[in-house]
Amino acid sequence: MKNSLKNSTEFNRVFKNGKSYANRSFVMYVMKNDLNKNRLGIAVSKKVGNSVVRHRITRLIRESFRLNVGMFNSGLDIVVIARTGIKESGYSEVNEALIHLAKLHKIIKVNIDI
Repeated sequence: MKNSLKNSTEFNRVFKNGKSYANRSFVMYVMKNDLNKNRLGIAVSKKVGNSVVRHRITRLIRESFRLNVGMFNSGLDIVVIARTGIKESGYSEVNEALIHLAKLHKIIKVNIDI
């Protein structure tokens, strides 16, 4: 994914200046980025599980964002931090949790129901 936050400087800028909301599965920070596109950063701690579990969660988050990218307002830096409660979840739970947080942030263009 080309539109991603890579280094700790970018992550820390969003943590410091962004607004955050959380649910059982994730914490989501959002900040405007003055670009015409969204950039996604994903953080999954070792507390969530071993590398296989962490990469699986990362792939599920990235896929959910990719499939719903048309719903999001553009020009945002979004950082998603996984919580330990997401460990056993499948795609539908991940997708539902991300859309829930996006609605709380009011960054979805069209108000949809899952």
